[in-house]
Amino acid sequence: MTFSVPPERAADTILRGFDDHHDRFRAMTRRARKRFEQRDWEGIRWDTIKRLELYDQCIVETIAALREQLQESFEDRDAWAPIKLAFTNAILGRNDFELAETYFNSLTRKIFPHVGVDPRIDYVSHDFPLPFRGWEMASARMYGVRRVDEMLIRKILEDADFRVPFHDLPGDARRVADRVEQIITEIFGHHEIDAVDVLEPVFIRNKAAYVVGRIRRGDTLLPMVLAILNPEEGLEVDAVLSSEEDTSILFSFARWYLHADLASPREVIGFLHSILPRKRVSELYISLGYNKHGKSEFFADLIATIDSLDEQFVVAPGKPGLVMSVFTLPSFEFVFKVIKDIFPPSKSTTREEIRAKYRQVLLHDRVGRLVDYQVFENVKFPRQRFGEELLHELLDVAGKAVVLDGNDVVIHHMYVGRRVTPLDVFLPTAGAEEAEAAILDWGQTLKDLAAANIFAGDILLKNFGLTRHRRVVFYDYDEVSLISTRNFRRFPKPRNEFDEMASEPWFSVAKEDVFPEEFNSFLGFGGDLREAFERTHGDLAGIDFWKDTQERIQAGELIEFHPYRERLRLGRG
Repeated sequence: MTFSVPPERAADTILRGFDDHHDRFRAMTRRARKRFEQRDWEGIRWDTIKRLELYDQCIVETIAALREQLQESFEDRDAWAPIKLAFTNAILGRNDFELAETYFNSLTRKIFPHVGVDPRIDYVSHDFPLPFRGWEMASARMYGVRRVDEMLIRKILEDADFRVPFHDLPGDARRVADRVEQIITEIFGHHEIDAVDVLEPVFIRNKAAYVVGRIRRGDTLLPMVLAILNPEEGLEVDAVLSSEEDTSILFSFARWYLHADLASPREVIGFLHSILPRKRVSELYISLGYNKHGKSEFFADLIATIDSLDEQFVVAPGKPGLVMSVFTLPSFEFVFKVIKDIFPPSKSTTREEIRAKYRQVLLHDRVGRLVDYQVFENVKFPRQRFGEELLHELLDVAGKAVVLDGNDVVIHHMYVGRRVTPLDVFLPTAGAEEAEAAILDWGQTLKDLAAANIFAGDILLKNFGLTRHRRVVFYDYDEVSLISTRNFRRFPKPRNEFDEMASEPWFSVAKEDVFPEEFNSFLGFGGDLREAFERTHGDLAGIDFWKDTQERIQAGELIEFHPYRERLRLGRG
C-alpha cells in the first residue's frame, strides 16, 4: 500500500478539525452565557441554532482538507486502518477522547457510506468509555458543610461568577436556604448533611441559567438546582429543583439543548448521572448539544439490549400512522420510525418534505412539548429480532428504507425518539381525574406550541402522548408548520340555502388556511371531559386566540417556558 502522506499527518489533520469544532462549540456556549447576562434572548436562540449546524459544517471542512492532503489515498479504504491507529495514539490521554472518536466515525461514514460498523475504520461501542465514576468532582466544587444555610447559598451564587448583580442576593440566599432546609428535613428527618457539591459550569437555555448541584448524606444524593432569571431589575433565583423527577424534566427529551462550557463533557455527564440515574448517558450528552456522540452512546445501549434479551421488535402501540411505520422493543423505551413509500391521498406530501419537517423541529425550541428525534442511517439488526408480521409490513410499505441483507435487516433512514403513551390509548383506561388532567394538558400543549410559533396541523389525540412525568407531548411532524405562516379564518356566512346544505366548502380554501371553528370536531371525546376542556380551553375554537398569538410572534416576543412546576418557584413576598 502506498500513502501519499504518512498516516500520522492525516490523523493530525483530523485532530485539528475536531479541535476546531470543539473550540467553536465552546465559544458559542460562552457567548450564550454572555448573552444571558446582557438579556439578549434572540441571540441565545440564534446561537442554539447555529451550534446545531456547526458539526456538519466542520465535518465538511475536515473532509475537504483530507481530500487535498491524501489525494489518491483519500478513497482507499485500506489506507484508513493505519490512519485510525495513528488517530487513536494521538488522542490517548485526552479528557474528551470519546467525542474525538465519534468525530472520526462521522468522517469515515461520510467518506465511505456503509451499512453497520466496520471495525477497521470505525470505533465500535466498546471503544467508548463510561462517564467518570468517582471523578465527577473534577468539574465541581465541594462545600464541606453540615447544614444548608443562607451563607452557603450566597457563596454558591457568588462562585457562579455572573458579571451582572443580583437584585436581592441576601433575600434570594435566605429564600433558597429555607426551601432547601425544609426539603432536607422532610427527607432525612433533620437538617444535617455531609456536603454540597456544585458543578462549576453554569447551564444556559433561553431566558434562564441553572446552577446544578447535589446534596450528600451518606450514600444518598439529592439534586439541588437553582434556576436563575435575569429581569431588568437584576438576577434572581426563581426556583429550586430538588428531586430526580423535577431535575429530569430540566434535561428532558422534549426540551431544547442546554449551553454549558465543558472542558471534559464526560466528567460533567458523570456528575449529572449521579443525580439522574434513570437518564441514559446518551440522553444527557444530547441534552448538552453533543448530539452525534449521544447517538453513538444510544446505539451502543441498543445493541447491548438486543444482545442481552431474547426479545423481538413489535409494532408500537397506538393507531398506525399514515406516513410512518413505527415499531419498538418492549423493554427499550424508544420508538423507531421509518417513512412509508406511498401515502394516502389525504396526505399531500413527499419523503423530502417529511424529512424537512423533522429538520425544522430539530432547529426549533421544543418548549417541553415536542419529542426530540435523532436520525440514524444505514443501520442493521439481526433478522430474528423482527417478528414475521412486523418484518412483512416494513418491507411492504417502507421498502425504500428497509431491506433484507442475508440474516440482517438494513434500515437506510429512520428516526428514533422516546416512547410515550398515546393519548387515545391512555384515555379509555384512565380514571376520571387522570383523564381530565391529560386532556387539559393537551389543550395547554397546543397553546404552548402556538406561543412558540408551532402549529401542529394534525391535532388528533393519536398524535399526542404522555411522558412518564404525565406531561403531554406531540410527536407527529408531517403536518407541522409555523403559526406565522398560517391564515386563520372564520367560516364565511352562507349566501343561500344551497350553500348551507353543501357537503363540500362552497368557498375557496388555500393550503395555509385554518378554520379554528372546526377545532371541536377533532376532540374525540365528550361528556364531562368535553365540558372541562371547553371551560379551560374553549378559546382554541375561536379565531381571536390564534390571531393574538400571531401578533405576539410578529412583534418579536420570545415567551419563556419554565422547565419546572409552578410550586417550585420561590415566593417573593
